[in-house]
Formats: sequence, C-alpha cells, structure tokens
Amino acid sequence: MVEEHKKIQDTTAFEQLSFSETMDELDSTKEGLSTEQVTKRQLEDGPNELSAGKKKSLFVKFLEQFKDLMIIILIVAAILSVVTSGGHDLSDALIIMSVVIINAIFGVYQEGKAEAAIEALRDMSSPAARVKRDGHVLEIDSKGLVRGDIVLLEAGDVVPADLRLLESVSLKIEEAALTGESVPVEKDANAAVSADSGIGDRINMAYQNANVTYGRGLGIVTAIGMSTEVGKIAQMIESADETETPLKRNLNRLSKVLTWAILAIAVVTFIVHILRLDVLNQENVLEGLMVSVALAVAAIPEGLPAIVTIVLALGTQVLAKRNSIVRKLPAVETLGSTQIIASDKTGTLTMNQMTVEKVLSNGQSFSAKDQMPKEDMTLRVMNFANDTKISQEGDLIGDPTETALVKFGQDQGFELLSVLTENPRVAELPFDSDRKLMSTIHKLENGNYFVAVKGAPDQLLKRVTKKIVADEISPLTQDDQKQILSENHKLAQEALRVLMMAYKYVDAIPSVLTSENLENDLIFAGLVGMIDPERPEAYEAVRVAKEAGIRPIMITGDHQDTAQAIAKRLGIIDEKESERHVLTGAQLNEMSDEEFQNKVDQYSVYARVSPEHKVRIVKAWQNKDKVVAMTGDGVNDAPALKTADIGIGMGITGTEVSKGASDMVLADDNFATIIVAIEEGRKVFANIQKTIQYLLSANTAEVLTIFIATLAGWDVMLPVQLLWINLVTDTFPAIALGVEPNEPGSMQEKPRGKKASFFSNGVLSSTIYQGIIQAALTLGIYGLALAFPVHADNSQMMHQDALTMSFATLGLIQLFHAFNVKSIHQSIFKVGAFKSKTFNLSILLSFVLLAAVIMIPGLNRIFHVSHLDLYQWIMVLIASVSVVIIVEIVKFIQQQLKK
Repeated sequence: MVEEHKKIQDTTAFEQLSFSETMDELDSTKEGLSTEQVTKRQLEDGPNELSAGKKKSLFVKFLEQFKDLMIIILIVAAILSVVTSGGHDLSDALIIMSVVIINAIFGVYQEGKAEAAIEALRDMSSPAARVKRDGHVLEIDSKGLVRGDIVLLEAGDVVPADLRLLESVSLKIEEAALTGESVPVEKDANAAVSADSGIGDRINMAYQNANVTYGRGLGIVTAIGMSTEVGKIAQMIESADETETPLKRNLNRLSKVLTWAILAIAVVTFIVHILRLDVLNQENVLEGLMVSVALAVAAIPEGLPAIVTIVLALGTQVLAKRNSIVRKLPAVETLGSTQIIASDKTGTLTMNQMTVEKVLSNGQSFSAKDQMPKEDMTLRVMNFANDTKISQEGDLIGDPTETALVKFGQDQGFELLSVLTENPRVAELPFDSDRKLMSTIHKLENGNYFVAVKGAPDQLLKRVTKKIVADEISPLTQDDQKQILSENHKLAQEALRVLMMAYKYVDAIPSVLTSENLENDLIFAGLVGMIDPERPEAYEAVRVAKEAGIRPIMITGDHQDTAQAIAKRLGIIDEKESERHVLTGAQLNEMSDEEFQNKVDQYSVYARVSPEHKVRIVKAWQNKDKVVAMTGDGVNDAPALKTADIGIGMGITGTEVSKGASDMVLADDNFATIIVAIEEGRKVFANIQKTIQYLLSANTAEVLTIFIATLAGWDVMLPVQLLWINLVTDTFPAIALGVEPNEPGSMQEKPRGKKASFFSNGVLSSTIYQGIIQAALTLGIYGLALAFPVHADNSQMMHQDALTMSFATLGLIQLFHAFNVKSIHQSIFKVGAFKSKTFNLSILLSFVLLAAVIMIPGLNRIFHVSHLDLYQWIMVLIASVSVVIIVEIVKFIQQQLKK
C-alpha cells in the first residue's frame, strides 16, 4: 500500500487535473480531511520530511583514503622491505607508513562531512503550516501534513509541501532556489498548464520550501517528503556518482606506470644478480632478492603522496585568502584543468536583486545613475502604488519588484515615509493576475484624492486617455499609444521587465471600489524597466575565461529572451549570435541523449531548465572528455554541483544545500573569484608536475646508478647513503617546488583537459634524459675517483673516497637539478633562479644536511663516508653544476627548434 501511494505521488501530473479531478484523485474535499483519513495516511506515507542519507563513520572515511593505487604500492613496498631484511631494518618501512598515515589524516580532515547536503535539505522544512481539517483551520507542524490536506497560504509563508492550488488571490511565490528564476511567479489556480511544462511554468502549483511574497491562496497537498520536487533533488544528490578528479586519474595512471617499471627493474636486477653468481644457493638467492627489493623501494617516490597533499593543502590556504573555500583537496588541482564553466545565472552571474535600470517619464529617458526631478509623477506613482514595508532598521520588506521601485526612489531622494505622512493611503485595489494592475488612493492637502496605478503596459494602456509632456496634460492619440508600445518593446528586448505608471485626481472616493469605476480615464506617467543585473565583475571574468580557453555556459530558470539578453551583456554569446545558441528545457526534453550529445557544443545558454536538465548538460560535456565546473547557489543546483568535476557553491547567497554539495565555496559570491581560483589551480598542477619531474628524475638517476654499478660489479653506494639522499633531497626541495609562484602567461594557455597527464608537455622525456645525465655524472665521478685516487697507496681508503664522492655528487646533483625544474621549458635565468626565498632556504638546508654527514666527525662513520679534500670537493661541485649547464643547453635547443 505504501509503495502504491508513493507511485501516485511520483507520477500523477496534478497541474493538468481540474479541481474536481484533483479532489477525487486524493479523496479529499475543500473542508479538508477527516481525522481518521489523516491518521491512516500518516501510517501509509510517513512524515513530511526528507529521509536522512547514509552516513559514513570517521573510521570508514579514514580507510577510504587507502584505496589509491599509489598508497597500496607504498604499503606493499614497506612490507617487502621488512620481510627481506628479516625484520632488522625498519627505517624504510617506518618512513613509508608515516607518509601514508599523514596523507590519510589530511584527506579526512579536508573532506569533512559527506552528508552535509542532505542534512541541509532536511533542515529547510517549514516548522508550521495552516491546514483545514474536519472543516476547521488548524496550525500544525508541517511534518504532520499528508496528501489531500487543504493548506492556507499568505504572504510571508513558506510552502510546506507540494500543492495543487485551488484558490489564488494576487498570489506570488518566489521559487528562485528551486527553479533559478529571479522574479516571483504570479500563480493562477485556474490556469491550464501544458503537458511539457517545466516546474517554473506550472503556475497552478506551489512547491515545498518556496516563499509566498504576495497575496494569499488555498492548495491541496499532492506530495510530501521525498516525493516533493525538493525531495527528488535530495534523491538525486544521494544517488549522484562522485566524479573522479583529474588529479586522481593522473595519480592512478602514474601509479600503474611506476608499478610496471618497478617490477621490471626488480626482476631484471634479480636475474642479473643470479647470472653473475658462481654458486647458486639459498643465501645467494635471498641476497639477490634483497638487492632487487631495495632497488625497487629506492625507485618509489615515497614522498610523492605527502608532497602532493601538502601542495594541495597550501593551495587551499592561498585560495582561502582569496575568498575561495575548498572543501575537498583534489578540487584545487581540478580547477586548473577546467574547460567548461556551467554557471547558474541568478545570484552567480547576476545580483539576484531586481533593480530599476531605465525610466521613461515626461518625454525623457533616465538611467539609474541620472537624477530625476523629485516631483516627477512616475517616481511618485511607483512609490505610492507599492506594498513595500520599511523596517525600523531601514530594510525593505516585500515583493522584490516593489522593493526595487522603492529602492530606486530612495536613491533619487524620494522620502516615501514623509510623503505618505502628508498624503496617506486611504484605499486600494490590490494586484490580481487577471487585470494585472494595482491601484492606491491617497488623500491630498486640498481635500482631493490622488489615484496611483501601476501594472502591465498592455493592460494599463487600455485605461489611459491622457498624457503629460512639459507639465502640460493633453489627450493621448493613437500615435502616442504606438510610441509607448514601441518604447515598451525596446525595453523588453533588453531583457527588462517593464511596468507602466499612470495616475489621476478625483474629488471623492467611489462608494464601491471596482476596477471599472476607478482605473479609467488615467494620465500616462511613464515606463519603468527593471532587471536582475549582471554582477559588475562578471563581464571581465567571462572575457578572461575565454582568453584562457575556457568556455562559459549560462544555465537559468528564466525565460529565453531574458537569458539571451543577459548572456549578450556578459559576452557569453556575441551580439551577432542568434537565439539558436539558446536552448530551453522543453526543447531539451524533445532531444534524445545521443542527439543532445552531438549538438551540445552549439549552445551557450540554457533557459527554463529543471535540476534534471542541469545534470544532463554537465554529463553531456563530460562525455566529450571535458572537465566541467558547475557554479550555483540554489537547491536546484545541488545535483549538478555534485555531478560536475568540480562543484562551486556561493557562500553568501547560496543555500546550505548547494554549499554542502560543492567541492569549493566562493566566500564573496564573486564570479571573478572563480578565474582567480582557476589560475591557482593551474599553478598547483604545474608545481605538482615539476615536483614529479624532480622526484622521478632523481629516482631514475639512483636506480640507473645502482643498476649499472651492479652490472659492472661496483659497490657504488650503500643502502644507508641512498636512504639519506632520498630523505634530504626528496623532501625540502620537492615541497619548495610545490609552492613556486605561477609562471607568467599561464592564463593565456589552453586548459590541459582530461587526457593530459603529469608526463604531458615534455615532462616524460625530460625526466628520462635528466635522470640519465645525473646517473652518468655520478658514475663518472666514481670512475674518476678510482682512476685518479688521492689515497692511491690504500685500496680501502681509495674505495671509501670514491664511495663518498659518488654519494656527495648524487646528492648535490639533485639539489642543483631542482633549479632546472623551476620551469620545464624556460631557462632558469628567465624565471629567476633565486626568486623564491622558500626555495633558496630549502636548497641551503638540504645542502647543510648532506654535507654534515661527510664533514662532522661521528656522523661520517655512521654513513661510512670519508673526509674529502679541496680537490675532491671541486670535482664533486663541477659534476654537480654540470647538470644545470647541460639542461640549459637542451632547453635552448628545444626553444630554437620550436621557432
């Protein structure tokens, strides 16, 4: 039974049913349900609330951090290092496991609560509702509502459930958080709605969590809890797949490459060791296995996950200072690969605040910046025919359109409260959706009355018979009417919502107030054009995004004409581009997924869309291998925010739902901040790429050095020495490279996209050849130390000197090589070798730690190294600096070949 009722809630199109059909479907009457019916339905359908999502414990979140392939490789390497050493050498294992655990703690700390969006949706429910039951009006907790309940609505109420309206008197409901439409919707209980209408066009329905801004109404509950439109969004958020970020894809790809490379190195080394044995026994085989595993462990950049985490964490701190709050670490890097910004219009690209932009009055045109005469009749009417309330604190309370008119009056110096004291309102005809007019009557000092009328131009113009020009009243001619309609059309083409103002003077108030005996023989005052304006910084942000190869797309619940006009004003589409670049939700419904997939790149603007459409748009671009960032602030944006590669919520105007579903939240709601964040994301990726190049080229050098030495029968470096080099050179310089400043021109380059990896842009080839150079220089110094020994008469000292020089060379080469990696292709002299203090200090500290084990008595015995004289140090320094000279020559040749 419960499932059957839920099916009715989910599938019945109540907006297409008549009053009687709706009553029959829900087995209710205008007097409301009986107590028995309510009790039965509460048992069947449960409470009117959103179900809680499944929560993950802190422990489960911690365990999930170990699913990455790179982390698994490190754990396996730690185990093997312990097994092959017989449990005696735990240093490698301890270092690796420390890195892994710290990385997991960082991940859990940064990601926070995964169920925040569902929790926020639950908290949005209205605490009380006025219902009619057994013929009596009651106020109850909205959780107790059931299907078929009769609900009363008035201005200031929050709609407690999805309703089919039965009555509507001047009813306006603000649905921006659900539909994205910035202007409250005029509701009409008697309206006929087409079968393909979206939520924003169903004017005979009211939806849960929408706000009643004007008038009153009566409705019957058609859906509660998870079956409401808000509930469906909650289900979409709960079921939305977490999108794998480019960073995770890249690290997984890198892990797979390293896995096969390390296995190949270990196997080849083991085979070579076995082939060189004169006698094959268990001890020799175990020794070969230990050498192979030691080499494999050396090949693993064990510091990489921690360094990536640190770089991302530092990136979040930089972004926080620039008004971007990152909820999930990988989001920092994902920003840098963004190719599509699918942005909600209302509250993101626009102010979400209706504003008067143009006024045509007394034969003149005024912009919002122009000063109008205080006695102007259009200014007076727009403030008089207005239900806005002004609080003691000066806040404007009421319908957004009406508050915009009063705000304009305040900016013009029109003192509404003092004027109303002199000319108080004594009667009115409220707005209704049939005549689309509102009139107020004010008493004048001379005893006469002033009638102020505002409304839709096409309706009000029928009731106007006079005009005023240069303070002279004259009859309104047909040419005048055509001129007014022409001006109205021009304003509408600019996406302005147009209201007409008119007035007249009367000697007395009619005994019976009707539209027919009051709203006639009026004097035309003027036209007022309003709009939810674009944010001042949004146009420049769109321009910079396009310059960076990023395509901005606007998604809105507003009408097509409004959406197209705003998109042109922002530069999202060009002035010459026609409406074929705009797609409506109804048109999208008619397209199959395959057809839309083929045409998605034709559209830059989407109008009258639902939450399902937003998810579909994001997925269509993702199926084209594009990295999609979705911005939004409303409940309706949450599913798409979670589906996108990176969801960007708004911190000020955004609902808690949208923030909870986002990867990043803009603290200042500034669209331009997204571009700043993208630039930081590009810097983060570039720095991680530099770090990987540095670490892998260094590890390649270590592996090649030991592997070739093993083939040659040389004992070129001891395990403890290799471990110290790894510890010193793989930490401070790598972290310093991770926080390098951005290279110039990064925002003039195209986004790298999903297919790009850490080895793209010449990193792989650079890593290989630079690793070979380092290994060759190290082996060369070892050979020179043996060929031209300082202690020729002592073979043990001669070998220890060679060992020490190769150790010092490999360590110093890696430190000098860090300068090479400051830019993959640019000369270090162009990017500034000593520009970063952090980098300079890291190199200095690493050098001190490296030199200390050679020069400090006691430490050199632990590390089995000898003191080097000046001649030997000069040889080491020449070899170490050579890596910079060689790489600079290669970079110069590459630059010349590009030309």
